[in-house]
Amino acid sequence: MAIDDEGDGAGAGAGGTPPAVPVGGSAGRWRRLRSSPPQFRRVGIALGERINAMSYLPKWLILGTTIGIVAGLGAVVFYEALSLATHFFLSYLAGYHVPTPAGEGYHFGSAGYSRPWAIPLVVVLGGLLAGFIVFTWAPEAEGHGTDAAIDAVHHNPRGIRLRAVVVKIVASALTIGSGGSGGREGPTAQISAGFGSFMARLLDLSPEDGRIAVSIGIGSGIGAIFSAPLGGAVLAADIVYRDDFEYEALLPGVFASVIAYAIFGAFFGYHPLFAIHGLLVFDHPAQLLWFALLGVIAGAVGLLYAGAFYGTIRLNAKLPFTHKLRPALGALFVGLMALGVPQVLGTGYGWVQRSLDNQLAHIPLAVILLLPILRIVATSLSIGTGGSGGVFGPGMVIGAFTGYALWRLLEGVAPGFGHDPAPFVVVGMMAVFGSISRAPVAVMIMVAQMTGNVSMLAPAMVAVSIAWFMVSRLDKSIYVSQLKRRADSASGRLRFGLPQASSLSVADVATPPRLVLGDHVLVREAREALDVAGVPGAPVTDEQGTYLGTVEHDPLAMLESEGRDSEPIGPVVDATTPAIAQGESLDSGLDALLHAGGGWVPVTGGDRRVVGILAVGQLVRGYRRALVRDLDRVAGVRSGSVSVEERIGPHSVLAGRAIRDVDWPAGCVVMTVQHDERLTFAVGETELAEGDVVSALVPIGGVEGARQLITGEESGEREPEEADQPMV
Repeated sequence: MAIDDEGDGAGAGAGGTPPAVPVGGSAGRWRRLRSSPPQFRRVGIALGERINAMSYLPKWLILGTTIGIVAGLGAVVFYEALSLATHFFLSYLAGYHVPTPAGEGYHFGSAGYSRPWAIPLVVVLGGLLAGFIVFTWAPEAEGHGTDAAIDAVHHNPRGIRLRAVVVKIVASALTIGSGGSGGREGPTAQISAGFGSFMARLLDLSPEDGRIAVSIGIGSGIGAIFSAPLGGAVLAADIVYRDDFEYEALLPGVFASVIAYAIFGAFFGYHPLFAIHGLLVFDHPAQLLWFALLGVIAGAVGLLYAGAFYGTIRLNAKLPFTHKLRPALGALFVGLMALGVPQVLGTGYGWVQRSLDNQLAHIPLAVILLLPILRIVATSLSIGTGGSGGVFGPGMVIGAFTGYALWRLLEGVAPGFGHDPAPFVVVGMMAVFGSISRAPVAVMIMVAQMTGNVSMLAPAMVAVSIAWFMVSRLDKSIYVSQLKRRADSASGRLRFGLPQASSLSVADVATPPRLVLGDHVLVREAREALDVAGVPGAPVTDEQGTYLGTVEHDPLAMLESEGRDSEPIGPVVDATTPAIAQGESLDSGLDALLHAGGGWVPVTGGDRRVVGILAVGQLVRGYRRALVRDLDRVAGVRSGSVSVEERIGPHSVLAGRAIRDVDWPAGCVVMTVQHDERLTFAVGETELAEGDVVSALVPIGGVEGARQLITGEESGEREPEEADQPMV
């Protein structure tokens, strides 16, 4: 499997293999997923073949519903885990009861600390336990899980480990339950996104479908835990890009979010998280000036939030001691802050409810004005030092404090300002996090559902637009894994440069593998086989020949150096490496190549057996052949030809035949074929079916013959249409 003069590898593919991903910066440890048991794989193959053969709507009705069920149950599990941790750490150990919002019992909470000395100790204990668990078993679970899920959408939808999901649940419950400032949406997003990633592996979903599965996992998990299903559905499409929209995820996101909300609500009720007493009504246009001012302040606070959070992460990376202890250091400062300002502890949702009800009037104005900043600092110290939790929830708490602070500052002083803080609290939540998350539409809908009030959407649009403009001008986001737009993805850029890749199939360019290893092969034998073949990696299969993943030279050599050369290679098989079905278009193959690191991917046939290797060099040569072929075809187009577009009718002789097997009129060049909703460039091997729409360039004299050939109807049977226009 040596690399040839055009950059191909015959066993592991062109340009070398995708690099293994080191965990936690350690050169000797590798991020990998263990393969499923054989009987489980058989079921997955059977289900995958059926689901992948379905059309868009039934396929995503099934997948979206399944992801929604897991998202709902995952939200229930994490909610209970967090409640248990909060009760144990803060209520039992520290003797402090946190306030809760209306949707969670409307408890006022403790008036003060019965054991003040215990607060810092309890917060540190939670950070210490969370740091040990995360950096021992799943270092990728540190920080906020939503950003990790967004990164998986763009770079490897199959790559979220189920172990990381479990660790995220436990570590986040410890971090937030002990008083750390974090949101519960990150863990729930990672639960359902992780299941979407698992389904992509189990069912062998295409790279595009894998991205959608992880995206709707993010949205449905967050929508469930916040009782905001519509917001969650829109969030699935809105959150993965800064200035774009993943529209393919919108309808599946609706399926998943509704199911997740239904399951979560069955346990905890179908009511908004926050309650607003009285009716909020926007009835005075002059108030828009004050909401515009709130938008300016919210944009600045959002930028401060992102800057402080990632500044803390950079500072944390320079600390001279182990990662396991760093969350405890951040927790110590949070615990000390909480002695004077208890509003920085936990999720903070109870304090948002009290600000909506104007029950913070007893707090001095100077402290109220500092609350957004103190909450930013607490979140940065809790999560930015390696703790586990979300940044979505704290972002909305910061926004609520921002709106309340502006209301306290100007109430009774500014004309037409109003005597109810609720409108400013609601719009503050929307504006701060809607801007810095770069998902303004989704966040506005979500907050409206969380508060059970849509009357503030009009002033919110003013505030959110201004805040979003400020943030977008600096191109900042709290989610650094977001891409700016769809075209900025690696696959999008390459597709733009290779527009005719969809006219080829993977089978057109793939080559047979030089080396395929069984999972029972010993480490020593596998490394020797790679050396003999001259390749850095190879596909791995089970005893039935089913593709399991890939193995590479470096992790094998590492195991040998540790004296484990007589063990089977199973533990170092990377199940996240995607395989591409030989019948897929080269567009999908390009996606798979990029997710695998840009070098090579296995090509599978029936029963997910390895039948070939797709490598970069092969792709380029195949694309070059397609260009030459198309130039030859187009060169035959005559001056004065017209375009013809017709649907293959039930009596047409084209149904069931390949384009090259059809006796087309002289000078006719078939350009594209639309099958269902998929438009592809026409090639000789393209199979035609009844209902396909065929577009062709035809000499004027052959128009009627071409139409009759495609539709299968005589000229007198057709309805009169507008005359064809000559090609310019």
